[in-house]
Amino acid sequence: MTVENVPVPVPAVPVSLNKASAGTPVPAQAAGTVLPTHAPRTRTRRVVRGLRGVLGHEYTRALARTSARHALYVVGGGRVLTRRAWDSRTTARHERFARAAEAAGNTELAADWTDRAHQFRAARHARRMDLLAAPQRLAKGAAVTTGSAAGALLGLGALLAVADGDPGMILAPAAAAIDAVRLLVAAVALVWDLGVVLAPWLLLAALWVVGARSQAAPAWALPRTLRDDGAPITPSIVVTAVRDLGIATLRKAVTAMGDAGAAMLSPIVTAGCGIEVEVSLPSGVSTEEVMSRRRKLAENLGRHEHEVHVTKAQAARTVHIWAADSGALDEPVPASPLVTDPGLTADYKNGRAPWGPDLRGDLASVSLYQRHVLITGLSNQGKTASLRALALWLALDRTVEFRIGDLKGIGDWRMFTGLATVLIEGPTDDHVADVTVMAEDAVDEMNRRLLAPAGTSFPPLVIIVDEAQVAYGSAAVGEDKRPYGGAKATSRYFQAVKKIHDQGRAVNVTIWEGTQDPTNENLPKRSREGNHIRAALVLGTEAQAKMALGETPVDKGAAPHKLRQGFDKGQLVAVGEGIPLPAGQSFMNIRTHFVDDDEAKEIAERAKEMRNAVPASTPEESAERDTLADVAQVLGSDERVRTQEVLHRLIELADFYREWSFADLTAALAPFGAGPYKSNGNQTIARTRVLEALAERENDAG
Repeated sequence: MTVENVPVPVPAVPVSLNKASAGTPVPAQAAGTVLPTHAPRTRTRRVVRGLRGVLGHEYTRALARTSARHALYVVGGGRVLTRRAWDSRTTARHERFARAAEAAGNTELAADWTDRAHQFRAARHARRMDLLAAPQRLAKGAAVTTGSAAGALLGLGALLAVADGDPGMILAPAAAAIDAVRLLVAAVALVWDLGVVLAPWLLLAALWVVGARSQAAPAWALPRTLRDDGAPITPSIVVTAVRDLGIATLRKAVTAMGDAGAAMLSPIVTAGCGIEVEVSLPSGVSTEEVMSRRRKLAENLGRHEHEVHVTKAQAARTVHIWAADSGALDEPVPASPLVTDPGLTADYKNGRAPWGPDLRGDLASVSLYQRHVLITGLSNQGKTASLRALALWLALDRTVEFRIGDLKGIGDWRMFTGLATVLIEGPTDDHVADVTVMAEDAVDEMNRRLLAPAGTSFPPLVIIVDEAQVAYGSAAVGEDKRPYGGAKATSRYFQAVKKIHDQGRAVNVTIWEGTQDPTNENLPKRSREGNHIRAALVLGTEAQAKMALGETPVDKGAAPHKLRQGFDKGQLVAVGEGIPLPAGQSFMNIRTHFVDDDEAKEIAERAKEMRNAVPASTPEESAERDTLADVAQVLGSDERVRTQEVLHRLIELADFYREWSFADLTAALAPFGAGPYKSNGNQTIARTRVLEALAERENDAG
């Protein structure tokens, strides 16, 4: 017999009072029973707490931010493309630049943008008129094309019918054409459904790419490295950040100070897009210990590592700290004055090239007068663009001659066609040989100038070799068994660079090199140390940074190896003469202006127009000289002579030509059809063309 179902008598229990109705007796529950109304509430509270925990977890928040960010990239990409389309179809861009110029007080630039807007409207009106007439032209063209095709097919059929003796062959070509059209329609119908399915996804992907590149999402949805989480920096924050660097001696000294470390600090002052302060370290703490903890210092200040720069100050045992406003260094670099100011000109001797803003936001303008330049960095970080920006500015000085060797050969320097007397493009051993000969020709020109009478002035000659590591790593050997490239003393290219470094600046002959991954093999010590301006973009190691910039700047805080690959593209660390360094500093971080290929072509065209102007001369001087006859005289019996050599011979013939440049000579010969042309990568003048021009001129005169 089981007892589970036998009712058990419940003993009497005391009564309890309900708080809602005090004084009313309510029977208390039996022991072991649970109030049925409490269980749902408990479960609800647990669910709510669980949901709060899940929703408030950092992983959940990160997932939500990521999802929102990528969705908003699509929306932002659509907005960016719409803005671009609007700017391309209207004068909104012109009006925007005109207002900016007016706000800056540059009335000439504002008027120029207004004129461009008028030209744009006129061109747009002409295009619209053409569109109105387009249907009629298309219909007429379609009718003519259809009739011609039908006639051609019938004619072909007639020929086949005659050849085969079968009249039915007259329609055979037309039937074949109809079958081909039927197959084409079937193929399009087969692919159409797939295209309809994929097109929306491809459109979304394209919008996402544009939005991601533009960071078109709210700040809260961006990655932590791009979010503005920083707070204003106060003296107490600086002292605490320095104290907590993990240096025991420093922590004890700060704790023992009666003023809580305030005496260590100079006044905190605003410096561009951030603040700067100097910290005097207590005895027993070296500046190297603090500088080596840059990341921890940045995190203690509530900043990212790239937003804090620590260098040695002029005073002993003192470090200089510059901290950017959060997110300020991730803002896009403004457009180059070369792009925004169409009237900008260059002055090789007294001018300064606008390279970009420094970390404080001030424009860094570089003097290139008689200075050799070296720019290095990892691949695809903006090396060529940084080097080309300097050359584009200098091209606006009509007296400067360029000879360029691009050992990458993908067109990065192609806009200098017509500007450079020599332009070599390509990565092969043959191109290395051509670049070596170009450098050796520059050495010959330098030696000729060195032998000139004292006081002789010479036009600037700038040799540019981009991707110079290709030359230093080449094993090409000439017919004389001497290596063209290489990093050893037997290398002809290395020897030419060394000679130009030694004596070139005295006679206005300079060389600029751009190279990747500085090592002793890619960039010999003698080559890198002969430069007056040395700059490095993102590098992989501190050893490479010391090779690129020298040990002293790196020891004082220069850190191209701590730049962020991909994020700090175009930002470089520059040292040397010509760099506008603040007092006490040995290097400068510059966020270089980016000039894209289309903008570079426009600037190059402006430079060509400027150079193609006929040089000014007095009527008496012009009457004395017959340039065409003088060129024929200096050519002698030579069939072809390099343009620069012709200039040298003209200078020896008459002082009238001493100030002439390559562009001046081109402008003088071009009207006669005897202008320079490229032969084997060099600009040359042909004796045959000059003699033909002289004969034609005599015939016209007769």
